Amino acid sequence: MPARPAVRLATPADAYVIGGLLFDFNTEFESPTPSAADFGDRFTSLLARPDVFVVLAADPATGAATGFGYLTLRPTPYGDGPLAQLEELYVVPMLRDRGIGTALLTTAVAEVERRGGIEVHINVDEIDTDTRRFYERHGFSNIQPGEDFRMLCYLRELG
Repeated sequence: MPARPAVRLATPADAYVIGGLLFDFNTEFESPTPSAADFGDRFTSLLARPDVFVVLAADPATGAATGFGYLTLRPTPYGDGPLAQLEELYVVPMLRDRGIGTALLTTAVAEVERRGGIEVHINVDEIDTDTRRFYERHGFSNIQPGEDFRMLCYLRELG
């Protein structure tokens, strides 16, 4: 049984490690992507903000980064605390199915609760059944309580 991953809140000093992981994530799925260095620059600024946090997993033996979760917080008129958006959750491919994603998600949700958050939102591609099953296993649903239809996310790119 592999050792439980060490998960902690990232700091701006981790920005380039996270940028590299996000670049790898986008490359794995053949998505257009800025460079790892550009992501590192952006995370340096983002991690200094109070409405952004990243949970970072590392191998306890080597300290090598094994995955991350990036979340943003925003105010809502529906409660006293913020809503959280899980923007990205990534685990290094050869290390998947070892509990790293669960550790990241559990830590992220606990941090949202610690910050007074009232809800966590996640967008998942409909065809990504494994990821949908993962989130559903952890209590997430695309059906609002009391309803019998799925919620959908719409987007429009600007500029």
